[in-house]
Amino acid sequence: MDYSHRFQAYPEQEGLEEACEYHLDHHRQLYNHVLHDYENAPEDDKPTRYDQNQKVKDWRSRWPEWKQLSSTAMQATVRRFHHNLHGLSALKENGYNVGKLQWKAPRDYRSITYVGKSFDLDEKRGSSDTGYVRLAKIGWIPFRQHRPFPNDAVVKEVTLKKEATGEWFVSFALDYPEDALPEKPDVEEIDVEDCVGVDLGILNYIHTSDGLSVGRLDLEDEYERLEKAQRTQSRRVEGSDNWEKARRRVAKQKRRIQRKVRDFQHKLTRWLCREYDAVFVEDLDVKKMLEDSHNARRKQDAAWRQFITLLEYKAELYGCHVKQVPAPGTTKECARCGVEVEKELWMREHSCPSCGFETDRDWNAALNILQRGLARLGVGCSEGTPVETAAAAGTEANAGDVPASRVVEAGTSVCEDGRSPAPPRAG
Repeated sequence: MDYSHRFQAYPEQEGLEEACEYHLDHHRQLYNHVLHDYENAPEDDKPTRYDQNQKVKDWRSRWPEWKQLSSTAMQATVRRFHHNLHGLSALKENGYNVGKLQWKAPRDYRSITYVGKSFDLDEKRGSSDTGYVRLAKIGWIPFRQHRPFPNDAVVKEVTLKKEATGEWFVSFALDYPEDALPEKPDVEEIDVEDCVGVDLGILNYIHTSDGLSVGRLDLEDEYERLEKAQRTQSRRVEGSDNWEKARRRVAKQKRRIQRKVRDFQHKLTRWLCREYDAVFVEDLDVKKMLEDSHNARRKQDAAWRQFITLLEYKAELYGCHVKQVPAPGTTKECARCGVEVEKELWMREHSCPSCGFETDRDWNAALNILQRGLARLGVGCSEGTPVETAAAAGTEANAGDVPASRVVEAGTSVCEDGRSPAPPRAG
């Protein structure tokens, strides 16, 4: 399994930050030259990644400044270009109307990747919470190591990045052996009570088939600060020192919002993967939802696709099954009898005229997600229907409303004592 650890770096030693800036700018120039070399080649003889890697030595001889760069890091930049090119080609093949790769301005190119012998790691050189990484041709850079590397993990590559805020970060790509990860439970041994369907929403961030609802993050104050910073920037002369200061304030506020959302999602997904053997979510077309909705900002704040990505990543670390199920019909279908019940967006209750089943709209959707997930995973139900089993579990254990602030404060202990229980309304 591949995943990464990210730490804030502090190249504050004299000349160190200037060296980082120098290498970053020259790798940007290299990327642009690789693009130029590719675009000016004949259509029937476009250079491959291997071809352009072979040219790196000639380019270093032609431009002496590039001799100051690590040749291995330069090849990683060539790889980056061809990775972007492959991604663009894949989008075109899938019918997307896309343009071509663009020339990178200084503000658009912010990272360098080091692989193989072009970096060294020293966790013992500094204090207990400080690590050091040596990047070829730059030197040793200290970083705040707030968590240790797993014993069995191998560091494959290091990426140095400068954020729009001006902060520096180092990301370590780790290769974690499969046999060191916890095994996922056998499908035949999974109990329905250890599975959960999760409905993603706006009024409540999630509603589970066990009856637990977690409120959305309140970011109104953060957005007010962002809008104020943006208004200040708009009054500055673009390119001036004051404009740059205002731009950084805007970038820092955007970063603050992103970190709050990501921290909330990390804690929530970690709890779900530790608490359950199987978690089921909808396969949402978020891009289309943002284009069609008048409520796009709240949906963008929810970052549902990022939430699902984190959930799948945490599932590998904690030995949990995660399955995405088709989204159409989860809100309309009655979780008990399957009859479609039309609902306007403002209608928050589900009331089935066919079987009389009544419950919260989001809870009904979560129960449908649970049933679809059980079918997709292949888990059988020995006693009762998934609806009856989940509703009973929600009554006895997990039913309740949890504010987002409690998730942020409590971390993974989302459902400990202290919440306000709310009994289910199933008929």
